[in-house]
Amino acid sequence: MLNKFRLLTPGPTPLPERVRLVLARDMIHHRKGEFKEIMAQVQVSLKTLFGTTSTVLPLSCSGTGAMTAAVYNLFAPGQKVLVIEGGKFGQRWREIALSHGLEVESIVVPWGKAVAPQAVEAALKADPSIAGVLIQLSETSTGVLHPVEEVARITRNSETLLLVDGISAVGLSPCPMDAWGVDCLLTGSQKGLMLPPGLALLALSERAWACAEKQTPGCFYFNLIKEREYVHKGQTLFTSPVGLILGLKESLDMLLENGLRALYAKQWALTMLTRASLTAMGLELFAKKDFAWGITSVMLPDGVDGVEVLRMAQEKHGVSMAGGQDHFKGRMARVGHMGWVDWADVVAGIYALNDCLCSVGGYCGSRDYIEQGLAAYRAALAGEPGEPLPLVYNS
Repeated sequence: MLNKFRLLTPGPTPLPERVRLVLARDMIHHRKGEFKEIMAQVQVSLKTLFGTTSTVLPLSCSGTGAMTAAVYNLFAPGQKVLVIEGGKFGQRWREIALSHGLEVESIVVPWGKAVAPQAVEAALKADPSIAGVLIQLSETSTGVLHPVEEVARITRNSETLLLVDGISAVGLSPCPMDAWGVDCLLTGSQKGLMLPPGLALLALSERAWACAEKQTPGCFYFNLIKEREYVHKGQTLFTSPVGLILGLKESLDMLLENGLRALYAKQWALTMLTRASLTAMGLELFAKKDFAWGITSVMLPDGVDGVEVLRMAQEKHGVSMAGGQDHFKGRMARVGHMGWVDWADVVAGIYALNDCLCSVGGYCGSRDYIEQGLAAYRAALAGEPGEPLPLVYNS
């Protein structure tokens, strides 16, 4: 039996037809007028999405490239940074910092937990030489949402820069850069932005730009000062990923056409749908309190082969989901509900997961797990009491 293929991984994510049609158009030159006009339009939309008046730089790389560019342009070898390590990508911040010759102090948080802002504050008070705090907004490997707004309240009153990896959060949950006091916010194209991989976006605050202007960039390719000069001319420093930027304009038009609040309301409702359904199945949510809006991680029952469950879900039902990483491989499922995904896609994914758990481990959830999930979805969209959408935006 043929099934519609559903991509419910935490990146890459499905591509809307409107974006795919733009990606299929004829190529244009990246130094000519038509491209410059598109770059100018993209810049306006990116500033809205990032919540900033600063320039948002498009970089031809993955999100890890943007993380590298931030570290190599904002800090000099020998400086000290504080890294929040609560998953695979917190570890990546540390690895990038070490590769640049930085001294790294880490706050190691158990996977599934968010960092306590008080711990960040204590570390900064104990060592005023710390030049930067490196954190995820959404830790993709665990589905945890770190309290970036609270951490920013601490760093913005100090000389310490706050660098935020928003790769699995921008376009999915609020992070108004200027209002919160974030110094660097970055993301990648293949998650909330509904594009293929290969493009990263990065914005710096005024004080972060002041730091960058004092540094010698750590590598030839990632030179943010020169990138900013070219973006102001409607170009990029090196050969532009033309197709991705054309697609970005279309995806941004789609994301912003009903306002940011509507965008985040949808994501919040999908999160409630997923969490309520999995809970009704009797599964243990991994991030119990501080959870991301684009991905939900769930522990699988003891003795169940998670790799086999996810293989069967794709082969039997056409649903692709992600497993756990490192020591959670085979023990966890990560359900992506980000980008061009709606409630029907999520319901199909939850059904596939339950059916394959029944087949592989003899473990079946309650009969009304989907109904419970849809009730939570409707309540979230209606803004009913319980866990209403945080009213961060009114646009």
